[in-house]
Amino acid sequence: MNAHDMHVIEAKLYLLPVKTRVPLKFGSETLTHVTCARVHVKVEDAQGRKATGWGETPLSVQWAWPASLSYEVRYEDMVAFCQALTTAWSSFDVSGHAMEIGHAFLEERLPELWRAHNADHDAPMPWLAALICCSPFDIAVHDAYGNLNDRPVYETYTSEFMNNDLSHYFTEPEADDRSFVGLYPADFFARPVPERLVAWHLVGGRDAIDPDEVAEPLNDGYPVLLKDWIETDGLKCLKIKLTGTDAAWDYERIVRVGKTAIETGVPWLTCDFNCTVMDPTYVVEILDRLVDEQPRIYGMILYVEQPFPYELEEHPIDVHAVSARKPLFMDESAHDWKLVRRGRELGWTGVALKTCKTQTGALLSLCYAKAKGMTLMVQDLTNPMLAQIPHVLLAAHAGTIMGVETNAMQFYPEASRPESLVHPGLYRRRDGRLDLASISGPGFGYRVDEIKRELPEPVA
Repeated sequence: MNAHDMHVIEAKLYLLPVKTRVPLKFGSETLTHVTCARVHVKVEDAQGRKATGWGETPLSVQWAWPASLSYEVRYEDMVAFCQALTTAWSSFDVSGHAMEIGHAFLEERLPELWRAHNADHDAPMPWLAALICCSPFDIAVHDAYGNLNDRPVYETYTSEFMNNDLSHYFTEPEADDRSFVGLYPADFFARPVPERLVAWHLVGGRDAIDPDEVAEPLNDGYPVLLKDWIETDGLKCLKIKLTGTDAAWDYERIVRVGKTAIETGVPWLTCDFNCTVMDPTYVVEILDRLVDEQPRIYGMILYVEQPFPYELEEHPIDVHAVSARKPLFMDESAHDWKLVRRGRELGWTGVALKTCKTQTGALLSLCYAKAKGMTLMVQDLTNPMLAQIPHVLLAAHAGTIMGVETNAMQFYPEASRPESLVHPGLYRRRDGRLDLASISGPGFGYRVDEIKRELPEPVA
């Protein structure tokens, strides 16, 4: 035990609906609105000191739970699970560092809650959706721990605050691996931590490149065409969403975006197939055709993201043929460090971290991947409002291959207006970068008392 240890005594859940200004197409689905789950927790230590913390995650139903089942059914199911988690977290009596509390919940409590929730469902909710529902609670606990101890939370991932080193978390068959003994998450963080990050812009499947692709003018003061976004925000990196099921369309989309990038001075691209590819040959043939016909565009592709189904146990596809051509990053597959380990065996060379799979899980995956020589990226879940802050802090501390993906300003910029008045550099990309200098104080440095946002009544 440690004098800094705490436990959770209360949790509350708020739902904040957001509508997109333009549709976001990825994989087989299109997102036109989203609800953010915002969580407030109260914690207490052995001396009776109390503190609170906040966490937030978009309940991105289409990303977490792709299915033919209606959006409404999936959404309501995820909300019901969030409500059940509110009760579970409020009564979770494990004490320790936020990392230790979060890990215990992920290992001991969340699986049984998920199984019980799915017991009477014909269409069970995936584990990825369960992680998304859990993440705002876990993030809020980390924030509260920093607030309780009056320290930025990233300064607490050390031996001074944590009861266990990383060898406690990385278990069989890693138990005989001494490389984690005496090491803590802070030992794997980037030094120095950057205050500015290169921003990746998302080119969705329905995003307009040419004027004739704009169905109707928006006239809301924000760009619509890709070239206008590049000019306005000074972009240097474009992430291209692809179908994974139509090779001709995917190839032409890469070429069109690539040519636009060349014309506007954008040096870097990445391709995201969103888990829809079943055979590595699909990706290999597209990449090889680019080498032959568009070598400059091929050279601009920094990495390839998650072409294959994220259920690695069900689809243990050997992906060495792809990673021999370009760095290949796990995203949806990287639920936790154990799946990162399995992905590495199958040929994946990098990991795209997301706070929506919990802060605890993201940090463990970060440490494991770095220790094993894998490259890191931090990807967006179109994070607005408070969700943006832990997201960019993770990227700053991870030491990514290049910056951070950040696209909420493309799809619902007005949603974050109250937060942007306090953190102007986080919700607008300038010279192709985000500025993190406004983040300050304990916890995640939200400065939430300065943000003039009115919340609805809690739903749990």
